[in-house]
Amino acid sequence: MLAKILFLLASVAPFLVLLQGSWASEKAFNIFRYPPNNLDRKYGRVSEHERRELANATRAMFYFGYENYMKHAYPKDELNPIYCSGRGPDWENPSNININDILGDYSLTLIDALDTLAILGDAVEFRRAVQLVIENVTFDKNSTVQVFEANIRLLGALLSAHLLILDKSKPFGDLEPEWYDGELLEMASDLASRLLPAFDNSKTGLPHPRVNLRDGVPKGSRTDTCTAGAGTLLVEFGVLSRLIGDPVYEMSARRANKVLWNLRNAKTGLFGNVVDVDTGKWMGELSGVGAGLDSFYEYLLKAFILFGEEDDYSMFNETYTLVKQYMRRGRPHCNSGFGEHPLYVNVDMKNGGTQTTWIDSLQAAFAGVQVLAGDMEEAICTHALYYTIWKKYGVLPERFNWQRISPDVMFYPLRPEFVESTYLLYQATRNPFYLHVGRDILTSLNNLTRAECGYATVHSVLDMTLEDRMESFFLSETCKYLYLLFDIDNPVNLKSHQYMFTTEGHILPLGPWLRKKRWDVDLFQNAETVIQVNASHASCAAIDKERIYGLPLRSHYLEQISGTLGVEL
Repeated sequence: MLAKILFLLASVAPFLVLLQGSWASEKAFNIFRYPPNNLDRKYGRVSEHERRELANATRAMFYFGYENYMKHAYPKDELNPIYCSGRGPDWENPSNININDILGDYSLTLIDALDTLAILGDAVEFRRAVQLVIENVTFDKNSTVQVFEANIRLLGALLSAHLLILDKSKPFGDLEPEWYDGELLEMASDLASRLLPAFDNSKTGLPHPRVNLRDGVPKGSRTDTCTAGAGTLLVEFGVLSRLIGDPVYEMSARRANKVLWNLRNAKTGLFGNVVDVDTGKWMGELSGVGAGLDSFYEYLLKAFILFGEEDDYSMFNETYTLVKQYMRRGRPHCNSGFGEHPLYVNVDMKNGGTQTTWIDSLQAAFAGVQVLAGDMEEAICTHALYYTIWKKYGVLPERFNWQRISPDVMFYPLRPEFVESTYLLYQATRNPFYLHVGRDILTSLNNLTRAECGYATVHSVLDMTLEDRMESFFLSETCKYLYLLFDIDNPVNLKSHQYMFTTEGHILPLGPWLRKKRWDVDLFQNAETVIQVNASHASCAAIDKERIYGLPLRSHYLEQISGTLGVEL
């Protein structure tokens, strides 16, 4: 089982060789029992010329946002793309956590975008950006930020850029400044040391949700945290620990995960979405795969990929089984049988009963987790639902009511989750359907969210009014995943078994050194060495042969969900 999961989790690259070149043609359908219909023809092919044009258009989209950030916003944290200005913390209103949880006066967008520059092959701008970060950014700030956001956006970005610089094979070009001496790793270590007080004086071992980067946990601060906030530290903290030889970061993150694991409901085994870090009492008893829980599941699986600790995989596997048992609705199988389209709903952690009639846009990433877990059919169905919602509005509303077929929360802040799962499904299937999906995403972003100086948050999917904010994840994730979807010859795609994405889309090179604890062994292998996975005995039966050439979700099922939502595909 471990061999299979390692193969699948290494981005399933080897078996994709079998699918290379399978740009579906109508002739290919004749050998199968399902003849092509209009949807098969529509989604069955993307020409090489168009694919290259889409990659170029995505590249242009990134640079339009990035260059405007550097011109109008840097060194502030974010770009206001409508009024062409910069945005930093809300110093006048410390309680404005929507802003202050994320922005800390540390040039967030620039740091978050470092490895995107590398993936684009822009070594010159990467080196310049690294120099700007090292020379001008400090974390010695009187800023109170959310530990979760600082971890995934800043710490992950610094570690990723540092490891890419160390890669002596230089797949993305010469990224190393001549003078570089590990400064990004030093910055990562400094930042993590400022986040670590979140664990101090915790009565449970769960981290406090916010710290002041200079003074630690503020007195009288809130003690409620979401499960994802407490349980999405292990990847970055673990990598840092193994790079610098200090176990305190990884051990703190592991302890938090164990605490959460022990807080599961005794009857269902499910987690709630909000917990008090002092008492360990669940303050929110909603259980789902979206906001508040999503990246916790993801990191149980990705921690196993990186570090090889079987407990991580065991926890993920049991949790995923329970998620399917209690949260999944609809027909038993994605691509066969009768019944409504499969859907993962929010439930009561105590009994598994349906608790809400909405799903949120963060759940769109769950299809990507299912790809990594090797559950391809489920991933295909999960993704198809969110694609249909995207088609209905042009973007994803933050919350969509599946009972009323209407949005409950209207905004779309340029989130990357749906793009991410589209990319991962294309990597796993090479089905041109997902290139068509990517083209729709790119078209929508350019037509609906492009502003004077960047790309703006959609205030309402009903009238497409915009808000003056471009969050850092637009450049670090949304553009990155979309570019990688179209740039099939990118080093990340050609050697996908050598990289893993963090939940913020930062790439981490895989290597045996991650399986060794420097505090346990004397020998530390170079970071550029990668894990070699023997996939010669792997089974690729998750996708049957006919859907190499046809739609990943059979046309009548795709028509079913589009008809339910009133969408023309």
